[in-house]
Amino acid sequence: MPTKTLRIPTADGQADAFAAFPDHSERHPGVLMYADGFGIRPVLREMARELAGHGYYVLVPNSFYRHGPAPLFELPEYIGEQVRPAVFAQLMPLIEAHTAERVLSDADAYLRFLTSQPEVGAGPVAVTGYCIGGLYAMRTAAARPDQVAAVAAFHGPVGVDGPDLFSKLTAQVHLGHAEGDMTPEALGELNQALDAAGVGYTSEIYPGTIHGFTMSDTDAFSASGLKRHWDRLLPLLDRTLANS
Repeated sequence: MPTKTLRIPTADGQADAFAAFPDHSERHPGVLMYADGFGIRPVLREMARELAGHGYYVLVPNSFYRHGPAPLFELPEYIGEQVRPAVFAQLMPLIEAHTAERVLSDADAYLRFLTSQPEVGAGPVAVTGYCIGGLYAMRTAAARPDQVAAVAAFHGPVGVDGPDLFSKLTAQVHLGHAEGDMTPEALGELNQALDAAGVGYTSEIYPGTIHGFTMSDTDAFSASGLKRHWDRLLPLLDRTLANS
């Protein structure tokens, strides 16, 4: 699986990024993948390669490039309960500094770069994201309805911006919530807001999961949750990007 380390021109500099794509000369649909807060690291590169193996050009930007290239600080190989507080102490200022305005400015740059790559076909793209990256994915899809045909967010705070964001969505949506993050009552309220906005979506709690369940380098990992994620994500992309 070919991979590249790239630099994406943005309004505020250059974002470093990782890309994976199939090993043949055809053009492929593009997918913008937002990492969780821990950023680009081996597990994210592996997920990008796996998705690329299904026929997609996958671009993973460093959302926090304004503070330096990834990794911004040294991460342990395994992010367990003992190290998590120290990691979050370093991470939270970066997340707080990455305002909605910055997310949307960067999204324009990422999508412009993605769709200009010679390996990427014409047509709509998809956006997916994990944890805080799920919120970034939803904001990107809402801001660029002309370009984004599908958006998927996993264990992400997707309701933070409220129904105003949902009303701008034209993409097909899948939301995979951690059981530890979302009560059935909260899920019902979220889904009612999506219904009211006329969004085409699936939104469900993944059984037996806690926040971060897709990430195999953390103690939140759930093998069944990750499998369910692929079982939902791949058909969504196939339906919406098949003609790209």
